[in-house]
Amino acid sequence: MHYGYEGRVAVVTGGSSGIGLECVRTLLASGAKVAFCARNEGRLENAAAVMARDFGEENVLTRALSVLDAEAVNAFAKDVEATFGQCDLLVNNAGQGRQSTFADTTDDDWRAEYELKLFSQIYPIRAFLPMLKAAQGSIVTVNSLLAYQPEPHMVCTSSARAGVQNLVKSLSVELAPEVRVNSILIGMVGSGQWTRRFAEREDQSVSREEWYGALAARKGIPLGRLGDPAEAAAAVAFLGSRAASYITGARLEVSGGLSRHI
Repeated sequence: MHYGYEGRVAVVTGGSSGIGLECVRTLLASGAKVAFCARNEGRLENAAAVMARDFGEENVLTRALSVLDAEAVNAFAKDVEATFGQCDLLVNNAGQGRQSTFADTTDDDWRAEYELKLFSQIYPIRAFLPMLKAAQGSIVTVNSLLAYQPEPHMVCTSSARAGVQNLVKSLSVELAPEVRVNSILIGMVGSGQWTRRFAEREDQSVSREEWYGALAARKGIPLGRLGDPAEAAAAVAFLGSRAASYITGARLEVSGGLSRHI
């Protein structure tokens, strides 16, 4: 699907794999120039080579960095401005989940999780905000259903995710009308941790489709399967597009019906 990003520039954090890489691919396929960053330089270079091959080297910019390094993020923003001259969409995607209960989450774990989840939003937004305001652009945060539907075994991440969602809502008011701010809430998407867990499955004869299907049944997902990263990317592309021009402060669930709150 084409989302009409001709003449626009998007920035994606955590863009070398999973949902982030699918966001990069979807936005490039929709006509955008895309700058993306990630910590793993090797994986980033591989992703950049594929995107440049498929969509043109002139449309792709990458930098290896941690979004928790404010100076590196600021330098990345300057590179984007020097190379592409603008930023119309910022997709904040960095940060995986931490499995732990309250009893076994240390003080350092709490601090690290809150720093990762919140400052992976704060630093890129600060850095790209002048360009986003000039472009009347938008921010889309890839957040988790855990923000509203916490899991006991992910107590630390659930709490931090709720903080991120509060930040998104606050910014949607503070930055209006110049910049729209929205989020997607993902449920169980077949990337990252689930790919690793599938590889480590007890019965190696079980296919990916069978394993994911059984997992979806155990978790009670009404659509009966895990999501695809491309489906999350489609939601991001929609919220950042002109088709969503009157949407801000909203959250779009991409969970296959897993949510139980109203």
